[in-house]
Amino acid sequence: MKIIFMGTPEFAVASLEALLEAGCEVVGVVTAPDKPAGRGQKLTESAVKRYAVSQDIKVLQPEKLKNTEFLAELKALNADLQVVVAFRMLPEVVWNMPPKGTINLHASLLPQYRGAAPINWAIINGEKESGVTTFFLKQEIDTGDILFVEKITITDDVTAGEYHDRLMNKGAGLLVKTVKAIESGRYTEQPQEQLIEGQELKHAPKIFKDDCRIDWNQPTNEVYNLIRGLSPYPAAFTELNGKTFKIYKVTKEITAHHTEPGTYLTDNKTYLKFACTDGYINVTDAQLEGKKRMGIEEFLRGVKL
Repeated sequence: MKIIFMGTPEFAVASLEALLEAGCEVVGVVTAPDKPAGRGQKLTESAVKRYAVSQDIKVLQPEKLKNTEFLAELKALNADLQVVVAFRMLPEVVWNMPPKGTINLHASLLPQYRGAAPINWAIINGEKESGVTTFFLKQEIDTGDILFVEKITITDDVTAGEYHDRLMNKGAGLLVKTVKAIESGRYTEQPQEQLIEGQELKHAPKIFKDDCRIDWNQPTNEVYNLIRGLSPYPAAFTELNGKTFKIYKVTKEITAHHTEPGTYLTDNKTYLKFACTDGYINVTDAQLEGKKRMGIEEFLRGVKL
């Protein structure tokens, strides 16, 4: 079975690598165009492109997915199945092209957390469990018939970055299982509509800067989950000494107090904590605007508050 793989970031590389190791025939990779990055604005390849090139796989990098030249190249590869992992939304002319369809790996338990940032929002909302889902693509984003799911516990201390890596590896295995099932014809499809009944759907829209600003007038657990859910990127932030203060790792302290929410307490040596409505957030790893990311003791040696 000939496969075209579509993906861009590191999350997708694990899946592409797993498919190749499982003996799948990947005849082409579609990924984002090279983009300027860093201070020198040097053109940078996507993680998927770098890996595909190292494996001598043909790479396509269309600016527009409806471009006639790209569509002709895609068709010429004569794939049976397309596999999508962390890529942009596809037009119907693309996802409907191969005879066995196009499947997607999504980092949530669909139909929950449809959208661009499922890992972040699951942790921000304090979920105890999420996972990965494979499904057939159709017109509306993340709504196609489900093939397979794998559940993974969300521990109370895990950050989005750490959970991302767990899902990345679980997802790669689930994708191989899905491709093998399609190849053999041994699979069933479950329409998401059957699962929605009686559920309140939670969504996972793209995260913007305003979503990352910490509101200290919230309960301690909510602030704690926000910081975990945005670490290490794009990172929750507040203001400190008139500068942006990004917070990556914290511990929480639930306790009654009379401190105004948002007020910080520190001994200028070993601890820095901010008051919430029902406790404190102890900062252990952070970055002040203009400085590098560091542990709190190192930070306090260089900044007097």
